[in-house]
Amino acid sequence: MKIFIVPLALFFSSTDAFNVGPVGRVSTRLGIVEGQTSAASEKLASVYEGKPAENETFDKLVKKNFPGAISNKDLATRVVGLLDEKGFNPSNTLLCTSLCADELARVLEDEFVDIYGNNFNLGGLSGFPFAGNTGFGAMAAHIPDDGFCLLIHGPHVGITKEGQVGKVERSGIALVDNCCGSAIAASNYLQGITNGGAAITPKIQQFSDFQQGAVQELILPFGKRL
Repeated sequence: MKIFIVPLALFFSSTDAFNVGPVGRVSTRLGIVEGQTSAASEKLASVYEGKPAENETFDKLVKKNFPGAISNKDLATRVVGLLDEKGFNPSNTLLCTSLCADELARVLEDEFVDIYGNNFNLGGLSGFPFAGNTGFGAMAAHIPDDGFCLLIHGPHVGITKEGQVGKVERSGIALVDNCCGSAIAASNYLQGITNGGAAITPKIQQFSDFQQGAVQELILPFGKRL
C-alpha cells in the first residue's frame, strides 16, 4: 500500500468560471471495476473535453496574487502523468480528499472522481481532516490490495473578478461572499486574541459548531505568525 499526497490551495472567482456538474452522487461505490486497467491519462482528456477555456485575464490576476498557481486542469495533468509512471490507475487507486465543505471545492474533487472513481472524504471546514484517526484508518482499510491511495488536501481562498482576495461571487447570490468563510472567521477570532481585545472561548466541545471551534483552536498557537 502506497499513499501519494497532493497538498494544494484552491482559487476561485465567480462560479460562472467553472463547469459544475449535477448536484449529488449517483452511487457510493468507488467506481472500481474488476479487470479494469485503463490508465488515468485515458480518462483525463474526456474530463476536460468541452469545458470552457481558461479566462486569461483572471488567470493573470490569480498568479499576480499567488505566484506559481496553476489551474485544475494543469494540476490534474501533472498528477496523472506522474502517477501513471508509478503504476497508479483507476482500478488500483483509492481517491481520498480533505477539502473544505464549501460547494466550490467540489469542482476539483469531482474532476478527480471522474478520473479515479468515487472518493473517501476526510474533510470538513477549512479543509481540515475532521474524520480524524478513525476516518483515516477506515480509508486505509479501503485501499485496494497491493494498490495505492491518492490523497488530495488543502484550504481554499476566493478571488473576485476585481481582484479582491478572500471574497467570491457565487452563482445566483447578489452578495459577494467570504471565501473561505470558516478560515476568515477563525482569523478574525485569532486577531482579536493576539491584539488583546478578546478572550479565548472554549467552544470546541459544543457539538452544534465543533468544527469551527476546532479550526480556531488549531490555529491559535500560530497567532503571532499569522
